[in-house]
Amino acid sequence: MDSQFALVFGVSLAAALASPLGGALSIWFAPSSLLLSLIVGLAAGVLLGTFAFEMMPKALELSSVPLAACGFALGFALVYLLDLYVNRWRMAGREAAQNEAVQSMHRRLKPRGSNTAVLAGGTSAEELIEGVSIGIGAALDPSIAIIVGLAIFIDNISEAMSIGELVLSERQEHARRRITLWTSLIGASLFISAMAGWFFLQGVPEPAQGFLFAMGAGGMFYLTITDLVPEAESHHFQQSSAIATGCGFLFVMVLSELM
Repeated sequence: MDSQFALVFGVSLAAALASPLGGALSIWFAPSSLLLSLIVGLAAGVLLGTFAFEMMPKALELSSVPLAACGFALGFALVYLLDLYVNRWRMAGREAAQNEAVQSMHRRLKPRGSNTAVLAGGTSAEELIEGVSIGIGAALDPSIAIIVGLAIFIDNISEAMSIGELVLSERQEHARRRITLWTSLIGASLFISAMAGWFFLQGVPEPAQGFLFAMGAGGMFYLTITDLVPEAESHHFQQSSAIATGCGFLFVMVLSELM
């Protein structure tokens, strides 16, 4: 028990500290667009590999196909609803036929907060799901907690660097302080939820653990597809983001087999 707690504490702390670290990197080094495409693309690939080779197989092992599928769908839906709420229940892609109408509505009724607040606040909420996934993963299998924690560590650095770039581009007052505060909030959300997942959810029956683990995968999958992949692609040069995503995916595949 003590060694498992030390593991979840260490993994959670490292993943949580990755957020302020990424924010600090954005302040000190002002990452180039190519570097952002590589880091964010790598994070997307690592997360996709974690879902495919660790989280969903473990969820299916602990529960049933219908239960794991429902858990995944619920996690996906919860983050989707949060995204809709923040954006006043209207979203459309840049090339969508509905984009002009959605943008017109957002000019009259702005999303709930600034661009930075929307991104950082939404990320903080999503960290709750990611943190619980670390806590449950540590209770199930230490190797899963390590791989999930590593994926979230890379993800948090990339997201924090994106937040830092956004704050600096908006030329807000006290930009460095805002970056530090937002990224620290993201890290704290992850650490607290990981500890809660460890203490309160490790004793639940295995089918429930599988359901919760699949729910975490669903929420993180939504974030990866709608946030990380488009963000990485928007900065790419010679499809650098796609190459990084593929490398991240293969890295987790190999790591999961070795562990």
